Amino acid sequence: MTSKKSIKAFKEAKKYFPGGVNSPVRAFKSVGGGPVYFSRGKGQYIYDIDGNRYLDFIGAWGPAVLGHAYKAAVDAVKKAAAKGLCAGLNTVSELRLAVEIKKLLPWINMMRFVNSGTEAVMTAIRLSRAYTGRDVIIKMSGCYHGHLDSMLVSAGSGALTFGVPDSPGITKAAGRDTIVIPYNDIDALEDVFAVSGNKIAALILEPVAGNMGVVPGNGAFIRKAGSLCKKYNSVLIFDEIMAGFRAYARTGKEYYGVEPGLVCLGKIIGGGLPVGAVAGKKEIMSMLAPSGPVYQAGTFSGNPVVMEAGAATLKAYIRQDTFKKINKLGLVLDDLLANAPGVHYARSGGMFTLFFTNVKVTDLKTAKTSDTSAFAKFHRFMMSNNILLPPSQFEACFISSAHEERQMEFFGRKCLEYINK
Repeated sequence: MTSKKSIKAFKEAKKYFPGGVNSPVRAFKSVGGGPVYFSRGKGQYIYDIDGNRYLDFIGAWGPAVLGHAYKAAVDAVKKAAAKGLCAGLNTVSELRLAVEIKKLLPWINMMRFVNSGTEAVMTAIRLSRAYTGRDVIIKMSGCYHGHLDSMLVSAGSGALTFGVPDSPGITKAAGRDTIVIPYNDIDALEDVFAVSGNKIAALILEPVAGNMGVVPGNGAFIRKAGSLCKKYNSVLIFDEIMAGFRAYARTGKEYYGVEPGLVCLGKIIGGGLPVGAVAGKKEIMSMLAPSGPVYQAGTFSGNPVVMEAGAATLKAYIRQDTFKKINKLGLVLDDLLANAPGVHYARSGGMFTLFFTNVKVTDLKTAKTSDTSAFAKFHRFMMSNNILLPPSQFEACFISSAHEERQMEFFGRKCLEYINK
């Protein structure tokens, strides 16, 4: 169900933006129909420009953990904006957000705020290379770390080959120092370190992957990654931009008992505004300019409006024990969908995916067994019931603390209705 005004707006947008959008998945191309044009959000609901109301499980692609237009965050934005949108100077707002992050992640020593998850990953990789004096980066197929060239690569002809460009416009040289291995594959992990360990600057992974659908990391795999990085003096980078404070109460460090050298944060820590952060051990972070030789700068880094929105959000997250609530809401779906026929249901905390496959999904290869045409029909069915899901089989759905148990049960039963018809 696409509203008339949304269809009209999309037609006009194609005159100005490639494909009519400013981020590809918003085009709804893989599920058919036209995109939804956002008018406003409140709590667990999204309203389109025709006034249709949807129960929302996109959650702004992760940031809306407290629901849309959370009052304390909106009030903080208004107050900060009234003083000026940007000054390009230090502000105490940066300190306020840093304090809240440190409450949740006391093990980090230092952090640097940036403007996006992509920028956080870019900075973490540069720091790792400078710190180790090495060039090679290991990533997992199916894990998305932003659109920087060296991360937009796919696996080569074998587990030990360097990556090849995944997008036109990326040179072969950009993938030359990136090795891609399957997610959750301990043998491949051991092999790549055995062959290239003394060349590896960093291994980057999502402890819970979210961009091939939700695929939790196997505990043994995460622990092996930590031990191999320690053995070969490589930097372990946890990309927690999506999973942090959502897939678990804090990060993969606490959940799996493995401490990374660097962690990349985003989404939730900005309260719905553009943000990213790289944080971690002092000996690595202190290499950033001006205390060290690794250059990184940004006009909008630490923007006071963003910082205040993030601080208000994290304060509420901690005070309300938000993760406990979203995980409890997820348990409602578990009861209904864990044994649903013909699908693989995966959930970690406030993230979940319904894969249309009979195969257990543990990596990109098994995720790709999903029937994307069945998902597209499922998506349209949900839209017809005023339920808004990410318009891709390979994106995570998000639960907010604004959702209610009765709504989770309603959604779960609609899933079963579609699966069993």
